Amino acid sequence: MTRDEHLEWCKKRARAYLDQGDLENAIASMGSDLMKHEELAGICSKLMPLALLYVVERDLEGAKRWIEGFR
Repeated sequence: MTRDEHLEWCKKRARAYLDQGDLENAIASMGSDLMKHEELAGICSKLMPLALLYVVERDLEGAKRWIEGFR
């Protein structure tokens, strides 16, 4: 799978959790899935602390921006 294909797969899975209002699993899914691709793993490890703040703050919009912001 190419980097872009993998990234879209990650986002799709995370969006499914967000649609259910499940912030914790949306962030966990995105992080876990990003780590499965060598070109995306480094980016994820640096940005995961920010995503955890969205979970703690129950910031659904922030989580959406975090997920959609990956390019």
